[in-house]
Amino acid sequence: MRRVLLLILLCSPALWADDTAEAIFAGGCFWCMEPPYDEVEGVKETISGYIGGTVANPSYEQVVAGGTGHTEAVKIVYDPTKVDYQTLLAIFWRNIDPLDAGGQFCDRGRSYRAGIFYLNDAQEALARASKAEVEARFDEPVVTEITKATAFYKAEGYHQNYYQKNPVRYKYYRYRCGRDARLDALWK
Repeated sequence: MRRVLLLILLCSPALWADDTAEAIFAGGCFWCMEPPYDEVEGVKETISGYIGGTVANPSYEQVVAGGTGHTEAVKIVYDPTKVDYQTLLAIFWRNIDPLDAGGQFCDRGRSYRAGIFYLNDAQEALARASKAEVEARFDEPVVTEITKATAFYKAEGYHQNYYQKNPVRYKYYRYRCGRDARLDALWK
């Protein structure tokens, strides 16, 4: 009887419940979307990857060449008791150009589009409400897509935390791409 009780306890979902949630956002180069989230209390991990396409386990080369349908994105693993999805959405909007349908900053093409990939109905509702707030701010249409999440594929290891591993190259890329200048012009 004790063995049965022990087995029931060990298999109990409550015992192994995960206190994390996930959010997936695309904002152009995934290298640039990790830093703003890594600074947030309650964010446990950011993972660069690919989402929205038809090719399983795509490589970076396949995604940027086109034809896979995938977008560079970042998955944020967070503690919802410390940071909520609305806060993550606010960070997302301030780190993209919501008016650009052709990519983000110097990165062009569908694989660099901005988008919110919702994981449930609550995220979808919050994403759509936040988009409406952003649309009220601009005279031009907000073209950022809100899409149901599909399989997320982790990018190659050298892409993970690129800004920390290669700070000089990252800062040069970000500057050369004009990302910060455009964000300042949009959101000041």
